[in-house]
Amino acid sequence: MPAIPSFERLGALLPLSPVVLSVPHGGREYPLAMRAALRVPVDALRPLEDRHIDTLALAVRKTETMLVQRQARASIDLNRAENERDPQIDGGADRRALGLPSAKLRGGLGLIPRRIASAGEIWRRKLDGEEVMARIAGAHRPYHLALGEALAQARARFGIAVLLDLHSMPTLAEGAQIVLGDRFGGACAPRFMARLAAEVFAAGLPCAINTPYAGGHILDRHGAPAHGVHAVQVEVDRALYLDAALDVPGPGMAALARLLRRMIDALADEALADRTPLAAE
Repeated sequence: MPAIPSFERLGALLPLSPVVLSVPHGGREYPLAMRAALRVPVDALRPLEDRHIDTLALAVRKTETMLVQRQARASIDLNRAENERDPQIDGGADRRALGLPSAKLRGGLGLIPRRIASAGEIWRRKLDGEEVMARIAGAHRPYHLALGEALAQARARFGIAVLLDLHSMPTLAEGAQIVLGDRFGGACAPRFMARLAAEVFAAGLPCAINTPYAGGHILDRHGAPAHGVHAVQVEVDRALYLDAALDVPGPGMAALARLLRRMIDALADEALADRTPLAAE
């Protein structure tokens, strides 16, 4: 039997909008083999989840192509590069080939998360290289392949594609409730960020740009403004749409869904307002 995909792709075979949605951290599935290797209860891993961000995304989506990861982020983080492997937990990680480790990797949040602040070390044993490669081949690569194909199809149809990578965040001491990231201008044209920020400010919510979240591997890999593919990460405060326990959808879900819908519509409007024919390549 074919393997069950670790993610769900929603939308027509060919994109109906230049905007493509990505929800890489909303997964709540914890496979049995993964559970057996954990040293903490599954509930302790909830801080790694963008809790019910998939529920929010499903409430927002109309005809856009959307990818939603099913497996939990604790299994493998789709917003980390394949070479962000942690030698402390990954038996197949080659220190010489990894290069200088990122701050996230040093903190235990690499391709396979090793620890979280609220629970400490996640795994009861070191994972062997074959286990990690199986997760890469079964979840990481297929998601990025499908996302890249959707963006290429949208660009071919509309002359431009815009990726909105949707995440949620804990409440920030700095006060921003929505953070827009574009890798400090490297992942999308400024006009898209301006349209998104305008919608957030019109809703009366405090907004920050690239601080403290500028986007990760998904924007690095798929954003290519010079080639007509723009990518932006949107982080929303979980308190805006979850209940007081930050566990299930709360009374703010509908209002935030309406704002995100306006943001998506603004991206599509901006994308289609200034289409130029693609040069031969």
